[in-house]
Amino acid sequence: MNQPVSHEHKHPHDHAHGDDDHGHAAHGHSCCGAKAAPPLVQLSETASAQAQLSRFRIEAMDCPTEQTLIQDKLSKLAGIEQLEFNLINRVLGVRHTLDGTADIERAIDSLGMKAEPIAAQDDGSASVPQPAKAHWWPLALSGVAAIAAEIVHFAALAPEWVVAGLALAAILGCGLGTYKKGWIALKNRNLNINALMSIAVTGAVLIGQWPEAAMVMVLFTVAELIEARSLDRARNAIGGLMQLTPDMATVQQADGQWRELDVREVAIGALVRVRPGERIGLDGEVTRGQSSVDQAPITGESLPVEKGVGDKLFAGTINQAGALEFRVTAAAGQSTLARIIKAVEEAQGARAPTQRFVDRFSRIYTPVVFAIALAVALIPPLFLAGAWFDWVYRALVLLVVACPCALVISTPVTIVSGLAAAARKGILIKGGVYLEGGRHLDFLALDKTGTITHGKPVQTDAKVLAPLFEDRAQALAASLGERSDHPVSRAIAEFGKQQGLALSEVSDFVALAGRGVRGVIAGEVYHLGNHRLVEELGLCSPALEAQLDALERQGKTVVLLLDRSGPLALFAVADTVKDSSRQAIAELHQLGIKTVMLTGDNPHTAQAIAAVVGIDRAEGNLLPADKLKTIEALYAQGHRVGMVGDGINDAPALARAEIGFAMAAAGTDTAIETADVALMDDDLRKIPAFVRLSRQSAAILMQNIVLALGIKAIFLAITFAGMATMWMAVFADMGVSLLVVFNGLRLLRK
Repeated sequence: MNQPVSHEHKHPHDHAHGDDDHGHAAHGHSCCGAKAAPPLVQLSETASAQAQLSRFRIEAMDCPTEQTLIQDKLSKLAGIEQLEFNLINRVLGVRHTLDGTADIERAIDSLGMKAEPIAAQDDGSASVPQPAKAHWWPLALSGVAAIAAEIVHFAALAPEWVVAGLALAAILGCGLGTYKKGWIALKNRNLNINALMSIAVTGAVLIGQWPEAAMVMVLFTVAELIEARSLDRARNAIGGLMQLTPDMATVQQADGQWRELDVREVAIGALVRVRPGERIGLDGEVTRGQSSVDQAPITGESLPVEKGVGDKLFAGTINQAGALEFRVTAAAGQSTLARIIKAVEEAQGARAPTQRFVDRFSRIYTPVVFAIALAVALIPPLFLAGAWFDWVYRALVLLVVACPCALVISTPVTIVSGLAAAARKGILIKGGVYLEGGRHLDFLALDKTGTITHGKPVQTDAKVLAPLFEDRAQALAASLGERSDHPVSRAIAEFGKQQGLALSEVSDFVALAGRGVRGVIAGEVYHLGNHRLVEELGLCSPALEAQLDALERQGKTVVLLLDRSGPLALFAVADTVKDSSRQAIAELHQLGIKTVMLTGDNPHTAQAIAAVVGIDRAEGNLLPADKLKTIEALYAQGHRVGMVGDGINDAPALARAEIGFAMAAAGTDTAIETADVALMDDDLRKIPAFVRLSRQSAAILMQNIVLALGIKAIFLAITFAGMATMWMAVFADMGVSLLVVFNGLRLLRK
């Protein structure tokens, strides 16, 4: 038999957060007693080159209980190497070396579930499937029969066999599904809620409590139905994102005609037209037209954004004013929206610390209470002359109370609601561990360019230091700047273009991290870099220092053009501070979070920008390694540190920070995949919004845990005192489950 081997997904920031077992959240009902299982399970230590991936839609697989049953069953099949669980979409991926999928389907069928193969090109994320709606009338008739049994028994209107008949009709009318799932769980040694309820109802029937057995089964079925509908709200919050993209797009054909095609058939590079008022179906770049676009579904921006030729468009956004034509830059399944949805789905597999605690607690709690119930049924009658009927009845009540359903459900529904609420605001959180961890932050480090400032600086000053280069210093600097992706270099290049200067070809180009660039033009080596680079090259002088100092005190960034002989010219570039940055820093201070700006820019500019924005500290002339050292120093002082940057230049600091925030992640290839928290636009105010959401989520998690455990404790005491009945136990257990679900769903309304 193949033994399951846990396949761990290590996040780049795991060392800051501790191990993450990446078990999947419980998104459905009946999750009690389920073992925590990861969404990706490796069943074979060696991977076969002949292995194929088959995907199945399993409508009944919506909670870790079913996941555990499937995992245990398929682990016994030879030839299966890996299982991929997607509980949101109810999709199972099986990597195997079998001839066909018949054996897999039969194995799943034996668990009372149906596995429907889905197309190889479909990853199951196109839509969130809804389970087939069951007929309501059997449950209604069962309810009537249960109430009739209670009335007939209480008023002694008929013989006991009539009461028994009504009760059996009620139990069979609504409880066969529970019995079937309970039997499967017991066969697999899993004490979930279906197993516990089956034992409790059967026990009540055996001791002659017919009306109560019937009422317990009806109440349980009704409560489970309400709970499932409530949990679907959290599931549909993610599904709602998937409905943002239209099914069709108007695409230009080879003959120049425009034709509507399914967005999944549109190739990268195709030309698409979108009319005013239409929703954009694919990511692309505008080639013709001008309009305003509502990007709220992607970035959370409240105001429309003006779009023209060369601007990016995102699938799921709404074109408002004018017609646009754009060239597709990503296939439907790889659009920014698709990556957001995928990230949110995967995020629910990263269990938060509270959820890991609850999982561990529930795995111990359920069998312990089951053992206590067994002891209650046997010890008093056998050794203390207790009445069998009374103590067996109390044991059955304990079985109903034993299920930690409210406790198990309380955490995932809160986490899912928080992740979905954040995604609606343009905040992409990569897991419950980060959603919960945000409340601990007390220090935030921020990059300057593109984070606090607009990241689009303009050249303000130029001074030639070597007379022989009077006519060509700007052109040389612009040629080097054109090859760089740094905003300061780009500003110098843009200024040169505006002046109509002819740019030279640059060979042997090298980017010098945190210092500048180097390249060869017409056989000569030139540098374009900052003060640090001039120092490293040994080309600085007191006179040059004075000129640099004067410009830097004005909050400007200065770069110099150099050759082997020394500085040839200096250029000053200024960036403008975002209005949102000032408000964001003020809100962070209100939340008790201190701030420090880390930049490769000169200290004078750093201090000037920090003073304008209200940042507590500013450190300049920092290389990526220096930023990392600053983060380490803050940790050494006992702080919990977050880092905000672009995800590339600040990679070491972002990786070391407790939570790394990537700015303006929409449309980028890597930020969504690599950041702990991705802000889909460049609005820094989303960070205090994230911290507030984290604190609200933590508060609701604690409320739910206290509520679930508190009511359990009270009811256990009442049960031991002999004052509780089985139907009261169902009300208490399922009632508190519904309370914690509704409490968790409050995050969706914030």
